[in-house]
Amino acid sequence: MDAKIIVTGASGSMGAAAVEALARQGRPVVMACRNAEKAGKVRADICARVPGARLEIKELELSSMASVRDFAAAFGPGEVAALFHNAGVISRGYALTSDGLEHSFAVNYFGPFLLTDLLLPALVEDARIVSMVSLTCRFAKISPEGLRPAERDFSRLGTYAESKLALLHFSQGLARRHPRLRVNVADPGIVDSDMIAMGKWFDPLADKLFRPFCKRPEDGVKPALAALAAEDGGRYFVGRRSGPIPARYRDPALQERLWRATEEILSGI
Repeated sequence: MDAKIIVTGASGSMGAAAVEALARQGRPVVMACRNAEKAGKVRADICARVPGARLEIKELELSSMASVRDFAAAFGPGEVAALFHNAGVISRGYALTSDGLEHSFAVNYFGPFLLTDLLLPALVEDARIVSMVSLTCRFAKISPEGLRPAERDFSRLGTYAESKLALLHFSQGLARRHPRLRVNVADPGIVDSDMIAMGKWFDPLADKLFRPFCKRPEDGVKPALAALAAEDGGRYFVGRRSGPIPARYRDPALQERLWRATEEILSGI
């Protein structure tokens, strides 16, 4: 049996685009989704366009570490060829999960960190791990203390950027610890998706003036698909290009501090 590719957030716009592209390549895909009903509709649509698509749905709520643990427990040795951390959220307000984590960090960082760690025994020898990061990382800073921001420190885009920057640092730490894995990151740019809706009065105006200039999901996910197919690791994929992770994000000492702090936080959940 072919090892599977896990795509988180597979029922969203870019997630669905990634699943369809992989299905057209004949790859078996696990659609890891919070909403199984929505995922079922996406799966049916893709299967109608791609006869013979091998798509499996498994529920995964990345904001719940218990859900992450249950999901990972379903996979045995050698069953996973690749893991695409596509799911992400821009929280509209400060909120804590049932685990006491800020919601953006839980979904964008802690969930992927724990999921990757738990799936290590299930990965094939040269498995690909791809994380979707963000151009907003350029404007963010992160520290071990910042992994659990207080309400006074929360901002919608700022906290999102910090959580994605933490994920970028995690990817580099993962590559150092497990050199057999091919670990890359991908930046989709600004994509026409529900994520960019701000829940404000100006959303209808932005839909008319801004959305037409955003990338289609099919285009936004191309860097990630290229990263999944890459023969090497440690690269940053954006647009049609890839290169080494920019120097401004390469800080092994910080990455080690973040890693240790994350393990400590997760050990108490």
